[in-house]
Amino acid sequence: MDDLRRAGAAAVDVTADYLAGVREQRVWQPVAEEDRAWLTGQDLPTVGRSLDELVHDVRVRMLPYPMGNGHPRFFGWVNSPPSPAGVLVASMAAALNPSCAGGEHAGALLEYAVVRWLADLAGYPHTAGGGLLTSGASMATIIGLASARQRAARQDGWDAREEGLCGQPPMVMYVSAEGHSCLRKAAELLGLGARHVRVVPVDGRFRMDVDALRALIAQDAKAGLRPFCVAASAGTVNTGAVDPLEEIADVAADRGLWFHVDGAYGALGVLADGAAAAYAGIERADSLALDPHKWLGVPVDCGCVLLRDRASSRDAFSLVPAYLRDDSAAGLGWFSEYGPEQTRPFRALRAWATMSYLGRDGIVRLVNQTVRLAHTLAAMIEAADDFELLAPVTTSIVAFRYRLGNRDGRVDDLNRAIPAAVQQRGRAFLTGTRIGGMEALRACFLNPATTTEDLSILLNETRMAAAEIAA
Repeated sequence: MDDLRRAGAAAVDVTADYLAGVREQRVWQPVAEEDRAWLTGQDLPTVGRSLDELVHDVRVRMLPYPMGNGHPRFFGWVNSPPSPAGVLVASMAAALNPSCAGGEHAGALLEYAVVRWLADLAGYPHTAGGGLLTSGASMATIIGLASARQRAARQDGWDAREEGLCGQPPMVMYVSAEGHSCLRKAAELLGLGARHVRVVPVDGRFRMDVDALRALIAQDAKAGLRPFCVAASAGTVNTGAVDPLEEIADVAADRGLWFHVDGAYGALGVLADGAAAAYAGIERADSLALDPHKWLGVPVDCGCVLLRDRASSRDAFSLVPAYLRDDSAAGLGWFSEYGPEQTRPFRALRAWATMSYLGRDGIVRLVNQTVRLAHTLAAMIEAADDFELLAPVTTSIVAFRYRLGNRDGRVDDLNRAIPAAVQQRGRAFLTGTRIGGMEALRACFLNPATTTEDLSILLNETRMAAAEIAA
């Protein structure tokens, strides 16, 4: 233990120094060839190495090459900086190293509180056992859709787990054109088939078109198919748009469909000042996916699925062989009965520490601050003659693009190339996408250390990158 105590103290110092100096470093940089060769090609040591050597290798070979998401000028994808509290307790979770499948121990019991806190923050009704932590929204989506599939089969008089899908009318799911790719992946993995995922058009604000949804459901039902689920978004990754959840919930209720909401990134946007009306209907979802490792900054991995009726999820997943039976589990059973994971890490500790450290007021401040930054950048873009705002700002994502005079034929090529050029310059980081058939730039705000000066740097770096490309 003396070796652990000495190396652990050094690791804490290295970690604290790294986090304290993030702003002064490049946001991202390519990995040097020597270090790339070491990272990818090293041999397993014949003789074990010391803990001190391991700390040294992390410091000199790994910390210089971050993804960049800890930096205040990282605006790519939906990746947050790590919460200091989450960093602090990560090693303690590893020290306990429990499997949080269930049982009478801190790792499993704390998860009940964390899931309840998340449901409360999102404004979602919650009962004990009506949710669990996952690796992320992709797994949360699989749990939600598997529960929907099983419920639909039960309603039709058969058991999807026992009989499989062969010989039954194809089940059809409905997603927005702006919906996340994890929805289609889940449909493929669950045997529904991508051809039975209906893509619903969006309106001028990039929200699901409810009239188009109704028409597609009616068309499929008339053709003898089995509409079973509609998946809406509470904060899309392209523009941050929130679908008209109340109207979609009405359609789902009228047609007997499972109502799933993908709030992986944006569900906590409901906490922003004046945002509640846009989220009306989220409380009616049968399942809600949200990621504490996004807006809250809980260190990866930590997702969550919330469930209105825990029985549907348990019916979809519960399998308790004799060697896993726990007679003390009472009526709720184990977390492993509500999803596909058996061995489950102690995710709850990082989430608990992060939310406890911030408190509800701090979480609300974080959401409001990042949403305000997005609106500030949008105003700067609209005031500039060389940028164009592509979508209204709803949460903390800004979709825009750089304009190249009147030579519209080159605008798409230029905007496709800009993100990589900005990243290479090292002073800011943003990513690209396609919106409304156009190449676009997008900036996502999750870092409480980001300032308005950082926004000016982002736009200037974009201009400089565009000039380099044009030259």
